[in-house]
Amino acid sequence: MTAPERGYADYQYQIYVRGLQDAVPPFTTDLGALEDQARDRLGPKPYWYIAGAAGTGATARANRAAFDRHHIVPRMLRDATARDQRTTVLGSELPAPVVLAPIGVQSQVHPEGELATARAAAATGVPMVLSTAASHTIEEVAEANGDGQRWFQLYWPHDDEVTASILKRARTSGYTALVVTLDTWQLAWRPHDLDQAYLPFLRGDGVAIPLSDPVFRSRLERPVEEDPQGAAMQWLPIFSGKAHTWDELGFLREHWDGPIVLKGIVHPEDARRAVRAGMDGIVVSNHGGRQVDGAVAALDALVDVVAEVGTETEVLFDSGIRSGADVFKALALGARAVLLGRPYVYGLALGGAAGVEHVVRGLLADFDLTMGLSGCTTLADIGPDTLHAGGGGEVRR
Repeated sequence: MTAPERGYADYQYQIYVRGLQDAVPPFTTDLGALEDQARDRLGPKPYWYIAGAAGTGATARANRAAFDRHHIVPRMLRDATARDQRTTVLGSELPAPVVLAPIGVQSQVHPEGELATARAAAATGVPMVLSTAASHTIEEVAEANGDGQRWFQLYWPHDDEVTASILKRARTSGYTALVVTLDTWQLAWRPHDLDQAYLPFLRGDGVAIPLSDPVFRSRLERPVEEDPQGAAMQWLPIFSGKAHTWDELGFLREHWDGPIVLKGIVHPEDARRAVRAGMDGIVVSNHGGRQVDGAVAALDALVDVVAEVGTETEVLFDSGIRSGADVFKALALGARAVLLGRPYVYGLALGGAAGVEHVVRGLLADFDLTMGLSGCTTLADIGPDTLHAGGGGEVRR
């Protein structure tokens, strides 16, 4: 694997050069402002399904506020002209410490949905994580992703045979890591979705994976093609409404021979239990504020989790990434890599595969420039000493 010849920051130069012909980017390069542009393109139901949060939205606000409490301390007179973002995550070499987070029902925002995301991920070299709640099948997304790196996210069904079948399909289709989401075994109170009485799965959206699964299909009284809504209704109680427990993790290890990562960990003791259970990594995440209103900010949880198990397992971070500076801060606080969520879906809504690629290239360029202007040439240079302590005005040591 080789780093880009001129570095990710070259995307900035390309934009400026195109400006000489009066060409500007088709939509904003500010990932924080993408939401407003996408909102103008989407109807209220898909928009709020992506943008909305649990309850009052306090957790989503806390995620962003946590980033604002940490401040980068740039260092001068260091030759940081050339940078290298390459890293190793879960045994695989990545060109940058960024992964596209699992987000379901992407056909809500663009007809090609996860297929467009898969092509953009392959084009930029970053892994994508396919959600169990995808609009396209495991096999279709793998084909679109080609030689790209891909992971599979599991909403863990309460049917062992269906679970084993889905995992086998993912492994056969070249998904190398399993990301098990723990925090969404039941949907939270989400006022924006409730006010519109909108749950896409009841409408047959986001169920392409189970409805294409041979074991699940064998459970149906009528073929999916004859009664798709009935099939979707039969799927819902299998994957929602009942929690799994720690003593069931052995089943996943039995049916998945690659790395397994638990997503949704925010408590240090849960991180410790994941290590004791032999998991290969954890994703510190509060589901972007979509599950528990008033919960701890993901970045604050990252600090505590890294202190507990950061030297014993790979810790990834999710929830709130909106800029290259955010990536820098998460890595400085101990994350091995970050998962990018909503912004790339807004890019998908605005421009399909090209929109996702624009968002990813912009984030990588922003992070590349942040590294260089802070005096860092490799990811190893990014650590606690590159940040001010949150709210304290002291440099972390």
